[in-house]
Amino acid sequence: MAPTDRIAYYNGRFIPEREVLVPFRDRGFKYGDAVFDTTRTFGHRVFKLAEHVERLYRSLRYLRIDPGVSQEKMVAITEEVLRRNLSLLEPDEDYWVTQRVSRGLDPSAREMWPQEGATVIVECVPLPLRERAALYRDGIRVMTPSVRRTPPDALSPRVKTHNYLNLIAGGLEVQAQDPSAWALLLDTAGNLAEGLGSNIFLVQKGTLFTPREQAVLSGISRETVIDLAREAGLTVVEKDLDLYDAYNAEEAFLTSTSLCVCPVASVNGARIGTAVPGPVTRQLTEAYCRFVDFDFVAQYLKRLG
Repeated sequence: MAPTDRIAYYNGRFIPEREVLVPFRDRGFKYGDAVFDTTRTFGHRVFKLAEHVERLYRSLRYLRIDPGVSQEKMVAITEEVLRRNLSLLEPDEDYWVTQRVSRGLDPSAREMWPQEGATVIVECVPLPLRERAALYRDGIRVMTPSVRRTPPDALSPRVKTHNYLNLIAGGLEVQAQDPSAWALLLDTAGNLAEGLGSNIFLVQKGTLFTPREQAVLSGISRETVIDLAREAGLTVVEKDLDLYDAYNAEEAFLTSTSLCVCPVASVNGARIGTAVPGPVTRQLTEAYCRFVDFDFVAQYLKRLG
């Protein structure tokens, strides 16, 4: 697939991606003054789009950005972008589907670019299935960098903004030590927080533990796993967790939009559990596959050489 074949929505128009030209004085580019949200498709069917758009609008309200588009219209635009691009996918491929909204241009910039209001983009890109396939075979090696997650009293981690520098800086530090490892940032008190687009769960004696929602972005996949776990009769506890808890966990896994549920093999080199995935992780992964009516693990594993 040629990326330039894809269609995106940009400020009221459906146009080829190559024609989406955002002014360099857009506040999203200048300051990271923008929010976004991303879901994925399963077998070309979009997952929990309404919930993702609802979270997008919570982020918009937090930053007081008016997108000039209703939630219902944003859902319809997203569905249309996906419809226009599905024919470009192979049968066993799927998309990330993303809405992006910046505050737009300051008045001084409108002399060159006659744009009023927010910048609104909806786009999609194929999931990196081959690049992440080995994670389901081997598990994820997690490392905690010295960079700490932005604390809630500075900027709420519950808002999904374009400014990912805090998480990116942590990832760069980890990848300098192990290019295949995933960064999991601690908060300023030394508790487990989150990674770039990912939440962590620990399993101990059949109970799931995950950081409190107030300290992390509450992922839609995180919420889905919590619901599935409780439906299965498992106890889920949201609390502060530190590295002691991680090193003593019987199992650990990450949730994210693209990965859904993926086992953690180690934290800072300390092996987690005796099997990858562990029994509870496997149980929840299978429940997730049934819930979406799609075997995403097989979709990844078939990309292995």
